[in-house]
Amino acid sequence: MKNKFLLILGLFLFTSSTLFSQKELLQSGPMVGYSTMKEVLLWAQTNRPAQVYVKYWNVKTPQTKIETDRVLTTKKDAYVAHLLADQLEPTQQYIYELYINNTKVERPYPLKFQSQPLWLWRHDAPDFSFVTGSCAYINETEYDRPGKPYGSNYQVFTNIAKTNADFMVWLGDNFYLREADWNSKTGIFHRYTHTRSTPEMQAMLGGMHHYATWDDHDFGPNNSDRSYPLKKVTEEAFKLFFPSVNRIFDEGVTSYFQWADCEFFMLDNRYWRTPNKRKDIENPQILGEDQVEWLLDAMSNSYASFKFVVIGGQFLNPLEKGESHANCAPAERQKLLNGIQKLKINGVVFLTGDVHHTELSKLDLENGYPLYDLTVSPMSAGAYGKGAEENPLHVKGTLVKDQRSFAHIQVTGTKEERTLKIGMYDSDGKELWTKDIKASDLKYPRK
Repeated sequence: MKNKFLLILGLFLFTSSTLFSQKELLQSGPMVGYSTMKEVLLWAQTNRPAQVYVKYWNVKTPQTKIETDRVLTTKKDAYVAHLLADQLEPTQQYIYELYINNTKVERPYPLKFQSQPLWLWRHDAPDFSFVTGSCAYINETEYDRPGKPYGSNYQVFTNIAKTNADFMVWLGDNFYLREADWNSKTGIFHRYTHTRSTPEMQAMLGGMHHYATWDDHDFGPNNSDRSYPLKKVTEEAFKLFFPSVNRIFDEGVTSYFQWADCEFFMLDNRYWRTPNKRKDIENPQILGEDQVEWLLDAMSNSYASFKFVVIGGQFLNPLEKGESHANCAPAERQKLLNGIQKLKINGVVFLTGDVHHTELSKLDLENGYPLYDLTVSPMSAGAYGKGAEENPLHVKGTLVKDQRSFAHIQVTGTKEERTLKIGMYDSDGKELWTKDIKASDLKYPRK
């Protein structure tokens, strides 16, 4: 009897130790990446080599569990695993579990994802919602500047998770490389890993889909441009931490995705950017000719109710200050505006970040419709709004300065009454302002 008790105790201790050790191997995640009708990309990071996979099932048939391929994480890839759930049907909800070295890793929040809806030619597009924001600074004292910590209010990520939105669009400065980071692959991988491991982020990562572009701080040093020598390394890191199914160019992070009747054009404002101090160049660029032409091509061929153009920095603000388009690449800005008007592209809305305050800008196009630029910044970096009131396109009542914020955006209504419902919230989830924009108002007059 005593021997049997000792055997049972030994098995219990071994099992408990195994479960604990596998949980300890998880560095960050899991995270839900892109979604299509037939596949979803899942993401996880360990802190040493480990075998990682996911089991998932349709909520309608929980008895049928499917496994992804098993991935061995390696140091050269920051111990990141990309796990493809590729046995999906459209318009379905799924639950998933993470396994490390054949042991399930419990998480204290729901792990779920969804396949894209199949609706065209069948019925009106379904309603959906997404969250967006920029500038996620996470403190690390030994590498931060001395003085008051720059990052704060990490509960913003917990409150983003509570929105139960379908996905999140990261507007840039999603990581903040420090002086110790940006000169080596080791430093870059460290910074991306440190930020992604933030405890308050984990529920948000695990329960909604994620799409992203970058700005200067996750690309390189402050105000960095095409001259940054390690841009291929940060590109590698970004694609490891934000995998996308639709990369547009061989270089940079430009991408595209669709959700229901809306399309998102995720632009790269750093990889081809002219240095700000190259005053000898007549027409400096932020996006570059190839990216501008691709955007006009894609939008002119789009039937989306709303076409979201996502750029790290402000686009519409006409003030010649900071790193806005008007200041750094005015001819490129005008070319895009001219293209939207000449091609009569309907439903365009810009989503931007960078400036550490939030506001909605509105430009009335000549013989056209009002063009909007929703700037959402910051989520957890320092907040300030000095001079923000000077923007002549600023929509009254939408300026948020000296506090962190995020936007929860809903797309609702029938085909004829599709509406964008913007809700702006502070880091505690308190509503700051709301604004409705109808798709019917973002159309050129028909003759």
